[in-house]
Amino acid sequence: MTHTTDILIIGGGIHGASLAFHLAERGVKATVLERQFIGAGATGRSSGLVRMHYDTEVDARLAWESFQYFRNWKERVGGEAGFTRTGFLQIVAREKEAALRANVEMLQRIGIPTFVITADDVKRLAPSFVTDDFDVAAYEPESGYAMPSDTANALMTTARARGATLVQGCTVRGITLAGGRVTGVDTDQGTFSAPVLVNCTGAWANVVNQMAGVDLPLTTWRHDTMFVVRPPEIGPSHPTVIDFPKELYFRPEGDLTLVGLEDGNPLGESPDNDTDHAQKGFAERAIDRLCERVPAMEKGHLHSAHGGYDGITPDQHPVVGAMGPEGFYVDCGYSGTGF
Repeated sequence: MTHTTDILIIGGGIHGASLAFHLAERGVKATVLERQFIGAGATGRSSGLVRMHYDTEVDARLAWESFQYFRNWKERVGGEAGFTRTGFLQIVAREKEAALRANVEMLQRIGIPTFVITADDVKRLAPSFVTDDFDVAAYEPESGYAMPSDTANALMTTARARGATLVQGCTVRGITLAGGRVTGVDTDQGTFSAPVLVNCTGAWANVVNQMAGVDLPLTTWRHDTMFVVRPPEIGPSHPTVIDFPKELYFRPEGDLTLVGLEDGNPLGESPDNDTDHAQKGFAERAIDRLCERVPAMEKGHLHSAHGGYDGITPDQHPVVGAMGPEGFYVDCGYSGTGF
């Protein structure tokens, strides 16, 4: 049996769900093919940071536009994204202070509410933090985090209510072409026909690209995270933080703190590897660095740790647009910042 639609989207992560939502808003019927369930890949393993501090204006503008959704989620999308305002800190080493100040000036020109604050200011915001290894930080008082799986599911639920179709547990086996253009895909649930196909498969993007004869400089990178049960003396919450001197990031979630590292993330592994557990040694390294910034965390304890995979490009910027056969589009390579 052949199913016909306007646009086929492969991948039910945050980008596939968002694309289906925005197409449905425009009256275009899309079908999302997801081999497992919504948010099963990188989205479900994302740390969900919602912040606008990026080094390039284009990325910052995209993040600022995205932020308008999160702070008006029920009106704009419906459902729940779990956005929690914690404030966001970007901490840099002293030798990076000039670059940080220039970046904040760029962000302020765009209209983003962000400021350069002193280490003493950080101490007032987060008394449990050690602040003697930096002089300034960037602070976004409106930022925080959201729940990635909830976000993707909310987008997909509204998209379906407006005419989109979701097929879960569906593995794409090949792309069908005729006269140099896309005509559909063959799957383990039958054939789907459409003149347009969008690859939103994250760490699996190269698999689908190869079906279309498209070769891109994409590889995979592994990102492990863990949750620590926060000791009561730290308080009920703390800011969301990217900490470059310690090469880690962390954010609160209830009485837990999520922690990830900026280094030691292997490239080129199969995204089908085990992600139920973190790499050996990850939790120890992450806890050590977290305790350097927040010594009171020594009284906390490990709750859980797991892995995840995303697609990454050489310049760590995404690949978005048409390429290869007519009707084939890619939306991938977000290098850990796609949420």
